[in-house]
Amino acid sequence: MTPASAELEPAASRTGLRTSVGAASLRDVMSQFATGVTVLSVGGDHIHAMTANAFSSVSLSPPTVLVSIDHSAVMFDELTAAGRFGVNILAAGQQSLARHFADKKRTLGLAQFDGVEWAPGEHTGAPLLAGALAWLECDVIDAHASGDHTIFVGRVLECRRGCDDGALTFFDGKFGHAPRAA
Repeated sequence: MTPASAELEPAASRTGLRTSVGAASLRDVMSQFATGVTVLSVGGDHIHAMTANAFSSVSLSPPTVLVSIDHSAVMFDELTAAGRFGVNILAAGQQSLARHFADKKRTLGLAQFDGVEWAPGEHTGAPLLAGALAWLECDVIDAHASGDHTIFVGRVLECRRGCDDGALTFFDGKFGHAPRAA
């Protein structure tokens, strides 16, 4: 699957307005948006995982989600080749997994899962991490290049809840947690 090309140069909009916002400024402002934390994964010959917070639901009917991945990330090539992926929504106690799969210096391939409890997803073969709050398995149905990232839209093949812990969160450059509502 080849992602669609961006139609606009990154600094221009459809209205012709230009931006002077730099990457550092946008990163600083976006750090003020609290998010959950996921580990995206692909299985099979392209086994890989990465920590991500650029994940969102798109539609309930049909059930779709999106993930946004930097073109320079290993996951970009692996997900493009695999055409399917898993999403592990992390629990509050899984900060070490988030850090592990965010570490660009870790060993890649199957070895990156050494010491990590997981099972292959029934529909995608993507690693689903033990102890997660929830899991989704998705088939890529669309891709949109935008600047240095591609937005992959996935049709949800399966989803289920896991543990009853609170959620791992990311805000202001730091991990935190959100408890379950009483």
